[in-house]
Amino acid sequence: MKIDIKARGTATRVIPCLDIKGGRVVKGVKFENLVDSGDPCILAARYEAEGADEIALLDISATLEERKTALGAVAAVRAAISIPISVGGGIRSLEDAQRLLEAGADRVSVNSAAVRNPDLVSRLAGRFGVQCVVVAIDARRGGSGWEVVVDAGTTGTGLDVIAWARTCAENGAGEILLTSIDRDGTGLGYDVDLVRAVAEASGIPVIASGGAILPKHFLDGVEAGASAILGAGVFHRGELSILELKEYLSENGVEVRL
Repeated sequence: MKIDIKARGTATRVIPCLDIKGGRVVKGVKFENLVDSGDPCILAARYEAEGADEIALLDISATLEERKTALGAVAAVRAAISIPISVGGGIRSLEDAQRLLEAGADRVSVNSAAVRNPDLVSRLAGRFGVQCVVVAIDARRGGSGWEVVVDAGTTGTGLDVIAWARTCAENGAGEILLTSIDRDGTGLGYDVDLVRAVAEASGIPVIASGGAILPKHFLDGVEAGASAILGAGVFHRGELSILELKEYLSENGVEVRL
C-alpha cells in the first residue's frame, strides 16, 4: 500500500548524512570498508547551499578519544551552517547529550545505548523535549522480519525491529532514523517494506536510510511512509545534488522546500 503523500500537509525533508571518523567524513558498504569522503564542514556548507533541510552527523567510532573529535566536528559544522544538525553516536547519558547540544546540535540520536537502557529515551525526552530525541534503528533482515543490530552493525540483539520501533515511540522518541544494513551503500534503494512496516507500527516520523542513489529510490521511500529521506554516498560523490532531487520529488507530487 502506498502512502498518500499529497494528504500529509508537511514538507518531506532531505537529509545528507555525514559519518564522522577521526574528524573526516567516511562512507562504506553495509557499514564496512570505509573510505574517506571529505571534510565535514565543506560538505555541510555545500549541502546547505543546495537546499538540504537538515544535516545528520553520526560519530561511528564512539571511544573517548573519538568523542572529543565528534564534539569538535559538531562545533565546526555548526559554525559553517545555519540549518538543523542531528548528532548521534556514543550517546549514553543525559550528560553526553547535553555536551553535544551545547556544541551546536539541534537534536540527538541514540541507538545502542537505547537498546541496552530503554529508560534513556524517556529521560532524554523529559529533559530536552520529544522533538529533540531521535532513535536510530539499524535493521537486518532475518527470518520473516528484521532484527535490531547495535554496535555499528556488529552485534545482533534478537529484538524485533517493529516491536522495538513501537516501544521507542511509547518511550518518547520524536522520530526514528531507520537504516537497512542490508541496503547500506549498495545502491539498491531503500528497503521499502521495512520503511512501511516501521512507519505504520510506530506512528511517529521515520527517516529512511540505506541504499538510495536514484531519484526514484528516494520517491519510493516517501511513498512507503518516510517523512524524511537520507542519503550519503550519492551526495558525497556528486552523482545527485539536493536541488536536483528536490525538483524531481516536487515534479512527482511530493511537497518539499525549494
